[in-house]
Order: sequence, then C-alpha cells, then structure tokens
Amino acid sequence: MQVLVTGAAGFIGSHVTEALLRRGDEVVGLDSLNDYYDPARKRRNLAEIEETAATSPGKFTFVSGDIRDRKLVDDLFDANDFTAVAHLAALPGVRASLDDPPLYVDVNINGTIALLEAARRQEPTPNFVFASTSSVYGGTTQIPFVETDMCDQPLAPYPASKRATELMGYTYHHIYGMDFTAVRFFTVYGPRNRPDMMAFKLADNIVNGTEVALFNNGQMYRDWTFVDDITKGVVAALDRRLGYDIVNLGRGEPTLLADFVGLIEKRLGKESSLNPEPMPAADMSNTYADISKARKLLDYDPVISVPEGVDAFLSWYEKDGSPG
Repeated sequence: MQVLVTGAAGFIGSHVTEALLRRGDEVVGLDSLNDYYDPARKRRNLAEIEETAATSPGKFTFVSGDIRDRKLVDDLFDANDFTAVAHLAALPGVRASLDDPPLYVDVNINGTIALLEAARRQEPTPNFVFASTSSVYGGTTQIPFVETDMCDQPLAPYPASKRATELMGYTYHHIYGMDFTAVRFFTVYGPRNRPDMMAFKLADNIVNGTEVALFNNGQMYRDWTFVDDITKGVVAALDRRLGYDIVNLGRGEPTLLADFVGLIEKRLGKESSLNPEPMPAADMSNTYADISKARKLLDYDPVISVPEGVDAFLSWYEKDGSPG
C-alpha cells in the first residue's frame, strides 16, 4: 500500500517508515525538520531510512514541509493515492507546552485538520492513524488506564491538544465516514530517542554530566514501552480499518522511575547525579496502560522487556546518540 507518514524523520516516525518499507509498502515521508531538537539528528534518521529503502522492495520519497502548509498537504494528496496516513508529526512535550500554548494548538490541532481536510476529499478516504499520548488521561484515578475514560482533565496544553484532535477525528468519521484510529503511546523509548525524553536525559547525565531533574525522588511509575513494540502497533493499526476508535499502545507493566534509573546506572557502570525536585503540576504520578483492547483489535503483543529495551537503547546511545 501507499502510506503518508508525517514526522517521518523523527523518533517513532523513522521506525514506522522503515518497517513499512521493509515489507514492501511505498512511503511518502513528510517532516519539517524543525529545531525542537537538533535537526542533524533527524537527518541521520533520514539517512538510515534511505539505506533501508535502497535494500527493501518499498519505495521512499521524502518531502520537507510543514503539516500546517495546506497547499503543500493538498498537493501531496492530489499527487498520490494514499491507502493510509500515519500521522506522527507533532510538537511534543508536556512541560515544554506550558511555554507556548498557542503554538501547540497551531501545530497539533490546525496541522492535523489540514491533513484531515485533504484526506476526506480523497476517494476512497485513507485509513487515518493518529499518534496520541497517555498524557490525555491527566489526573485520572482509574488504574490501569482504559480507553473509555473521559479524559476531560488534561494537565497541560500538549495533552489538551492531543485530546482535542482525537475528538476532531470522531467528527470527520461521523460526517465523512473516515476511518480514524487514535493510538495512545505510553512512555516510548529506544534507539533514536529524542534528547528531551527521560531515557536519553538519564544516559546523558551519567555519560556527560548534564544536569537532569529527578522529580519526586523517582517515585513515579511509567509504562516504559520499547519503540519496536510501538512500531508494530502503529503498523497493525494502519492495516485495519476500525471506523473510529482509540487504542492504548503500552507495555502494560509500569516501572518505577527510580528502578529505571537503576537499570541505566547498572548497564553504564556508573551512578547518576540527578537533581531532586518536586513533581511539576503538569506531570502525572503514574501511567499504566490497559492493553487488552490493543491485543483484541490489533493482535498487539509487546515482547521487549524493560531490561532488554534499556540495553538496546544504551547500545544505540553509546554508538550514535551521545554527543560526548
């Protein structure tokens, strides 16, 4: 099939793109290569995608551009006949979103609407898979997190923008009959991790001495999920037209942040020097995915344990990730 992958040069987008290429799909990758983090890292991801494309039966075309550019997006849909859209592009970061809420609304909501508008005019409409986040659950007391939760109390602009887009997806399904699946990611980590994410920051603290805050003395649970498992979940969602649905993609086995720190320290053979700080109001104390729906609808079965994932992540970090 032919798939549009937005955010194709990013952390998860690059893995999804390569997985599609390896199985023979044609992929058009769209990415703005913005400076939320060093664009050079994204260009390295692109170089690896090109290497995969050269040895795989699929065909890869990269387009540098912004999802908010409606003419560009319309032209892409006019020039192609997409079977599916993997919409992974976004301005990420819970705490970062506090600094510029209007920008998060513009990129994450208006940019997605540009894609939905173009997609709904295509005949037949493509299967639209949207990357959402576990942070939409906000301060829920329902543990583990289930997709039927109202998710009406987001703690920061970033999850609010993601939840708003999930709701917009229902509108396009209702009015235009589009298939729209929102996959909610839970604390993804692994090779090509963004440098603003906790796994990368912990490694950087130990290897390069960069200052990193440890909130609540590490007494926060996160459902750490390896990127390969997330990638399989996204590809499975692209292959299935579910009407309108929301599906958790996590491991379903939360790990205490302090224990995750310990795994990285043990693997690198050195203790961290983290700065204890109170947990910010925008943060959640726990994330824990109920993945029974993903198992049923997507045959989703995460197989990478946290110790295995940490080892794979740090092997990449030592080779390609650390600037030190």
